[in-house]
Amino acid sequence: MSPLFRLPVRENQSISKDSFVDAELQEHFSDLLYQVNLHSGQEACIYLLFEHKSYPDPLIALQLLRYMVRIWEQSLKQQRSLLPIVPLVIYHGQKKWRVGLEFTALFDVPTEMKPYVPAYQYWLCDLSQYSDEQIKGQVILQVGLRLLKYIWYDDMSERLDDILGLLRTLGQQQTGLEYLQTTLRYIAGATDKVSEEQLKQVVLELFSEGEQLMPTLVEQWLERGREEGREEGREEGREEGREEGREQGREAALTVLRRFLAMRFGVELNHFDPAFAPLDLTAITRLSDAAFEVTTLTEFEALLAELPADQTNETK
Repeated sequence: MSPLFRLPVRENQSISKDSFVDAELQEHFSDLLYQVNLHSGQEACIYLLFEHKSYPDPLIALQLLRYMVRIWEQSLKQQRSLLPIVPLVIYHGQKKWRVGLEFTALFDVPTEMKPYVPAYQYWLCDLSQYSDEQIKGQVILQVGLRLLKYIWYDDMSERLDDILGLLRTLGQQQTGLEYLQTTLRYIAGATDKVSEEQLKQVVLELFSEGEQLMPTLVEQWLERGREEGREEGREEGREEGREEGREQGREAALTVLRRFLAMRFGVELNHFDPAFAPLDLTAITRLSDAAFEVTTLTEFEALLAELPADQTNETK
């Protein structure tokens, strides 16, 4: 295993599809549970908790303990033996992690009370403490960990060549293209340090399939535009705020649609502006979805002409 992961584990392992993270914390955490065989022949579990906050959580040890208990409870329900769990926290925030690794660090108790405090420690993988050379292993692991490490960096765009370039070693394998699509979705949705144009340029330069993969990026940017519009409306809580949010979402979605049509069919960016002008966000969204499915410009123009009248700004 790489310097990041030194456990006496054999190759064979199984992964649980269950998540043990509280619903209200799923925005900040994601998790994976592996059941592994140790070199000793015994079984154990490795619980990976991915920290997505931009700051260390002082109560992480308590949260981990709660999740570990849930895992053991599930084992008992399935009439399986309880297995030891190695809790691993993968952190890639910008602030230095100064939280204690031991559960007992949460307590300030006299010596005579310590036997009554549960004692365990979690394993912290702070990616900022590892050089790129230390991040080894399979290509997919290297790409994933480097992305997590640098996603908040201002020079993230300058590192794209090196990070995405690793995926070229997978050649034309279908799995390689699927990994690349997943990677592009993450970059487009997780950071504002890389512009749409920068990401597009890197993909087109590094991969011969770049033109085929661009819809992946466009779809991500489109969804981001929709969500920004919806979020703006929710935050304002007033009709004026909702109108402004919808308009911002519409403009964001429209910008992406223009660029996609120009890239795919070679039309000018403003080619359809007169036809798009009266359309609301719902109509723009429908057209954006259709733009991925049609095979010719004529098909798209036909769908545009068939849009119902109730999807125009004039009738809102």
